[in-house]
Amino acid sequence: MSESSVLYEERGAVALVTLNRPSALNSLNHEMHSTLWALLDKAEANKAIRAMVITGAGRGFCAGADLSEFDFSDGPDRIQRADPGPVIQRSFNPTTRRLQALRMPVIAAVNGVAAGAGASLAMACDIAIAAPGASFIQAFSKIGLIPDAGGSWLLVERLGLARAMTLAMTGDKLGAQQAKEWGMIWDVADDCVAAALAMAERLAVMPTQALVATRHLLRDAGQRTLDQHLDAERDAQSALGKTHDYFEGVMAFLEKRPAQFKGE
Repeated sequence: MSESSVLYEERGAVALVTLNRPSALNSLNHEMHSTLWALLDKAEANKAIRAMVITGAGRGFCAGADLSEFDFSDGPDRIQRADPGPVIQRSFNPTTRRLQALRMPVIAAVNGVAAGAGASLAMACDIAIAAPGASFIQAFSKIGLIPDAGGSWLLVERLGLARAMTLAMTGDKLGAQQAKEWGMIWDVADDCVAAALAMAERLAVMPTQALVATRHLLRDAGQRTLDQHLDAERDAQSALGKTHDYFEGVMAFLEKRPAQFKGE
């Protein structure tokens, strides 16, 4: 029996998800997307899981789309068969949306190359920690395409227009240390998986709903005016003010004791 293309392990309150096609640098086909979605469902269904780490097996994080899924053979309908649009709609866009909507913080442990949609996958996570030898490559321009899986939006959000434009057009490799200096990732660590797990364990004992609300507010900030955003903050605070963790946090502060958050 062959090993799963995506591995799942629960370590206390943290789910560790590993893309597991190392021979293909963990390039994503539809089966991998479907397996990943099922594992995201599994993590979300377990209330004890309050943070997630995503990494890759072998020497790569994720090399983007598996181009063998596209049919370039001769024939009258070749253009339709090779069209990347349906693959993006069926596989990549749902994955980005799922990660952005996950009920817990998610951390990318970028253990090697993150190319094409693999770089988008890393940026779709809340926090990214990379190995020193990891790199990020916007490979799309080399095959006549544009950054997808949210890449053209996430690049500008993380790096600003000038850097995003140049990386997307040239397809130049961005090393881990420079990615940190430019703000694409949070940190560089010799053992990025251990560092990501440590971060996840730290977040897993914090108020989960507040962390996720923070994700949405920060990600949506550029789409609102300040006046609109003030209202969004008010509404989020009001909703969080009804949670267990809000009352526990305040009482722990007043009673000068460590808070025991439940993610509720």
